[in-house]
Amino acid sequence: MTAIRPERLGADGHSEKTGPEKYAPARNVPEKLADVDQAAATAFEGEIREFVRRDVAFLRRQRGEGDAPAIDPTAENLNALIKRVAGASMEEIDRVILELQGVRDMLRSEGERVSRELAGYASLSHASMTAMKVIADSLKQWKDAPMNNDRRSAS
Repeated sequence: MTAIRPERLGADGHSEKTGPEKYAPARNVPEKLADVDQAAATAFEGEIREFVRRDVAFLRRQRGEGDAPAIDPTAENLNALIKRVAGASMEEIDRVILELQGVRDMLRSEGERVSRELAGYASLSHASMTAMKVIADSLKQWKDAPMNNDRRSAS
């Protein structure tokens, strides 16, 4: 926290600018909170842009030198960690894919088996319906036959 010293105040009660404040441009002090937020956001975005520009310029200079880019040990360790984590994940994904392919093959063969069995049941059902019709017709003929024989003998 900065304290205002009385010796730095002029006779009229206003502070004298000394040091860096003397050369710094006067700032506009925003009056509303929204203006303060907007000013802070704009300043932050400007700093991010400047950082990115410096970083891109550094990378371009590094590539332009023609030398192989120096590998940062931290980046190398991070890359190794990412490869280990990604490798384990990739192996797990490959294992799941193989299991799913096995399940797909099993479901395909079971589907074909069920289709064959349904076709067999349909054929059996058709054959049994035909046999039932033949039996029903035969029973009807036998039932009607004695009555016809009795009528003929009575006349």
